[in-house]
Amino acid sequence: MFPILVDLSAMTVVLVGEGEAVEKRLAALDAAGAPHLEIYSQAPTSALTKQAGKRLKGARPSDEVLKAAHLVFLAGLGDRESVALSGKARAAGRLVNTEDVKPLCDFHVPAVVRRGDLTITVSTGGKAPGLARRLRLHLEKLFGPEWAGRLDELGRQRRTWRSEGLEIAEIGRKVDAYIEEKGWLA
Repeated sequence: MFPILVDLSAMTVVLVGEGEAVEKRLAALDAAGAPHLEIYSQAPTSALTKQAGKRLKGARPSDEVLKAAHLVFLAGLGDRESVALSGKARAAGRLVNTEDVKPLCDFHVPAVVRRGDLTITVSTGGKAPGLARRLRLHLEKLFGPEWAGRLDELGRQRRTWRSEGLEIAEIGRKVDAYIEEKGWLA
């Protein structure tokens, strides 16, 4: 696995699924700021209907919709349907994540802790999602809501150092010293 973070702001994302699994994935995509999101569900719950709003497009995406997507997420589907939909999306050259079906995944979604723009992730490469979830819960306690403000503060300080013409290596040393001075990781 090669971990990366993807900016979803300009990507078309398709989410297909049923039940609690699709509701959870939608919440995660919303938290990540996916503005171009289409949702498909044959039997949407009232919670999914409310959560999805106008983004709920129908039962299943057409082949054209899958071809137009950058990323396709499948959640809460049966094996046969997951294989068929992931196959169509992959044939169109799209990246697919099929919840809890490692062989049908081109990428994995890590457990995520968000504190403003600070994003901390944990992945087990699909081997033990329960461990990733437990580690996320532990990290949530270590990195509370105050970290959003800390990141903003450090970002402002870093911009100041850059405007002063400091080289990247010197800025790195100053960042380390600033964190030590504030005692944020003590």
